[in-house]
Order: sequence, then structure tokens, then C-alpha cells
Amino acid sequence: MAHKASAEGLAVAEGLAGHHKKVDYFNIPGCTYSNPQVASIGMTEHKAKEMGYDSLIGKFPFTACGKAHAIGDARGFVKLVIDSKTDLLLGAHLIGPDVTELIGELCLARANGITARQIINTIHSHPTLSEAVFEAAAQAYNEAVNC
Repeated sequence: MAHKASAEGLAVAEGLAGHHKKVDYFNIPGCTYSNPQVASIGMTEHKAKEMGYDSLIGKFPFTACGKAHAIGDARGFVKLVIDSKTDLLLGAHLIGPDVTELIGELCLARANGITARQIINTIHSHPTLSEAVFEAAAQAYNEAVNC
């Protein structure tokens, strides 16, 4: 993945310059530029269970997303794996239109300890594909508006 290699290259350059920069290997998104696109970060639901987490699952289909219909591609979904004890995002798995663009919000959340509740409390503009991230988080708590 080019983004992983770039991060590693920057870390090496920073190290040579006397600065300390680490690559967070647990927060590197996987992106497949297919049709539909696929993007993921972190643990799957199965892996979280295997690791002993009690997780909440929020899943939102693009068939319920107005923007997806407006651009003519309502295939796929956003699925979030959330630690029920800490409310932190353990993983995210997306299939659908422009999900390789949407994964950045979830990488930012994981890198900075942003909780699912904070995602829910963040206003997402309408109509956008990013609303699916908000809706998936809300669905994990049975608070989804459009599902």
C-alpha cells in the first residue's frame, strides 16, 4: 500500500533528522479501488470476539442513504465494531461508493481515541455519503435515524 510505504518513508526521514516518529501499524487503512470500493481499518467483528472484546456492531446500508441514490450507486454498507466498555472504535469495514474517501474519518477517530458517541454527536452534513458513518455508529446504540 502506497500510503503505508509513505508513512514508513517519512518515519525514516524523521529518524535520520533526529526526530522520533513511529508508524502506527494498527491504524493503517486497507483500500481496494474496485467497483464497488472496499475499505477497512482495525479488527473484524470475529477478531474482536476472539480477542475477548464485548463489542457493539453498527451497520448502515447505502440503500438508506439519499446521497448514494443521488449518485446512482446505493450498493454496500458501513459496519463499525465498537468496544462496549470504552465506546472506542475497534474496527470499520466499508463497501460501496467512495468508501476509500470515507475511511479517513474512521482512521482519525481510531488514531485520536474518538468514541462512537462522539461520532454520533458530530453533525454530518446532509445529503452526504459520510452520513452512513454517523448512522452506523448510531445504529450500534439503536439510535439510527434512517435505518
